[in-house]
Amino acid sequence: MPNDYFQFKQFRIEQQKAAMKVCTDACLFGAWVTSKTKENKYDKDSRALDIGTGTGLLALMLAQQFEGHIDAIDIDADAATQATENAEASNWRNRISVHHAAINTWSQTHYNLLLSNPPFFEQDLRSQDQQRNLALHDTGLTLETLWEHVIRCIHPDGLFAVLLPYHRLADCLALAAKNDFWLHEQVSVHQTDKHGPFRVMLLFGREKKVPVEGTMLIKNGGAYTTAFTALLQDYYLYL
Repeated sequence: MPNDYFQFKQFRIEQQKAAMKVCTDACLFGAWVTSKTKENKYDKDSRALDIGTGTGLLALMLAQQFEGHIDAIDIDADAATQATENAEASNWRNRISVHHAAINTWSQTHYNLLLSNPPFFEQDLRSQDQQRNLALHDTGLTLETLWEHVIRCIHPDGLFAVLLPYHRLADCLALAAKNDFWLHEQVSVHQTDKHGPFRVMLLFGREKKVPVEGTMLIKNGGAYTTAFTALLQDYYLYL
C-alpha cells in the first residue's frame, strides 16, 4: 500500500486524497521537463500550465527550477484540493496556482510551457473506481482533445511536454504532425536494459527541428542508472 506522503529534498507530496500516487516515471518526467527549462532560459515573466496535476507533483518539481508562474489544473476536486495543500506547504506557494478545472473550460492562453502526464489508457480495461478511471483512462480527456487545447493555450514560441505509454507514441506523433507541431526530443523509458520501453517522454514546438532521440534506463543491476540519478539527484532524498 502506498505511503500517505512522499518526501523530496525540498518539498513533500501528501497523496491521501489523490487517485494517482507518486510514481517513478512521473518523477523522471518532471525532472526531465525541468532540465529542458534550463536549456530554454525561462525568466520570471514566463508562464507554465500543468494539465491534470493530480497531487501537484509536476508543478512542484518544475517550480524548484522554473522562475515563472505555474498554473496547475485538475478535473478531480479531491486531486485539486490535495495539489493546493501541497503547493501551499511549499517554498513556491506564490508561484503556483492550483485550479479545480478541466482543460476544455480553461480560458487562459499564451503559456510558454505546457506539460502533462495525461490519462494513459484509451479503451483499456477500467476499474470500478471512477476517480481512478479519470486519472488513468481517457474517459475525461482523450489524446486528441488534449492536443486541441494545447494548441489553443500555447504561446506561438511555446513548448509542450507529455509523458505517455510507449504504445501511444505513434498516435501522438500523428496528432502533432496534423497540428503543425514538430518533435524536438523523444526519450524512450525502460525499467532496465532487459525490458522494452514502457513510457515515452516527448517535447514538441512550432519550430522545425531535427528531433533528438534517446533512451533512459531507470535501473541497472538493481541500482539507479547514472543518467537517472543525474536527473533526480536534486529531488530524491537519497541520491
